[in-house]
Amino acid sequence: MELAGKRIILGVTGSIAAYKAVYLLRLLIKEGADVQVIMTPAAREFVGPVTFSALSGNSVLYDFFASEGGDWNSHVDMGVSADLMLVAPLTATTLGKMAHGVADNLLITTYLSARCHVVVAPAMDMDMYRHPSTQGNLDILKGYGNLVIEPGSGELASGLEGRGRMEEPEEILSFIRQMASEPTKKKLLNKRVLVTAGPTHENIDPVRFIANHSSGKMGFAIAEAFAAEGATVSLITGPVSLNTHMAGIEVTRVSSAAEMFEACSALMKQMDVAVFNAAVSDYTPAEPSGKKVKRGEGEWIIRLEPTRDIAAEMGRRKSKGQVLVGFALETDNEEEHAFSKLKKKNLDLVVLNSMQDAGAGFGTDTNRVTMMDHSGYLEKFELKPKSQVASDLVRRVIKMIDDA
Repeated sequence: MELAGKRIILGVTGSIAAYKAVYLLRLLIKEGADVQVIMTPAAREFVGPVTFSALSGNSVLYDFFASEGGDWNSHVDMGVSADLMLVAPLTATTLGKMAHGVADNLLITTYLSARCHVVVAPAMDMDMYRHPSTQGNLDILKGYGNLVIEPGSGELASGLEGRGRMEEPEEILSFIRQMASEPTKKKLLNKRVLVTAGPTHENIDPVRFIANHSSGKMGFAIAEAFAAEGATVSLITGPVSLNTHMAGIEVTRVSSAAEMFEACSALMKQMDVAVFNAAVSDYTPAEPSGKKVKRGEGEWIIRLEPTRDIAAEMGRRKSKGQVLVGFALETDNEEEHAFSKLKKKNLDLVVLNSMQDAGAGFGTDTNRVTMMDHSGYLEKFELKPKSQVASDLVRRVIKMIDDA
């Protein structure tokens, strides 16, 4: 969805994660949204209103009446005129007030007056988050039709590790783009798309494995770009820390190349499009140990055997009308090797990215790719964010479907 010109209320509550709201505000402003920030009194203890005011170009509101002149900050007008209300971070206190209508501050009264979609992104310690009262309040909000962006896992402000971290600003932006998109513009409604992402882990023993540096960012971006066009996406991912909250994406998490192969095999017949982006291990230990191998004085020689080539096997099984896309990460003779993969694996399109390009490849937020088909036509793109690379790929696939 284009957010340009949309009126968004950004509610900020008293959490250490309030600093993330600053980055979220910047992203919304870059999209062209008109953002009105409303802070709870506790939020002002974490981030000053001046920061939000400078970024948004609007005065930050946090009281029922203006400090000078006594003008009334009308929660009714704001609630009625907004296109979207987003509360990020959402504390347990504000959650409880929203769930039970405790209208003791401007943010809650505005929420109770809102006629638009309301999205919340909780942030709290893991024990607070999993407490039955918190979960019950979240269920109440969902029952009201509010949308909840579930928190992620990681290191918390308490120093503990667990679930409760507010989702990253980029993921929140992706979520609201998708949930508010206009269905009439979606070009892949009723299409089913398979996307693979991330690395695979090939166990050597119960505590060690062979893997690569893939973060899964490209695959997740591709899945979200297809979902944004209305496709139903089956995302099969190896071990990564990423999550997606977009509707229309079903995530299957696997570990090994063999598990990913089985998951793809089970779904392939149903698919209209398949994008094989995962960095699947080419080899796996032939005889993994069932117990941890202790340090010895001599060498430890590990015999490897090839894994099954997922893209090649799915290409062999390809039925009429299916569009298959593969990725090729190369270090030398890039175009020659990529075109060879296209032909050998019976793909319709191959996306080449090179380890020689700075800012491309594993672990980065950007990529630089070349797309090629059986005609030999090359479409080269400049370095850009992976979300934009994903959009370029989806547009190319849509054109291939339309031209078929």
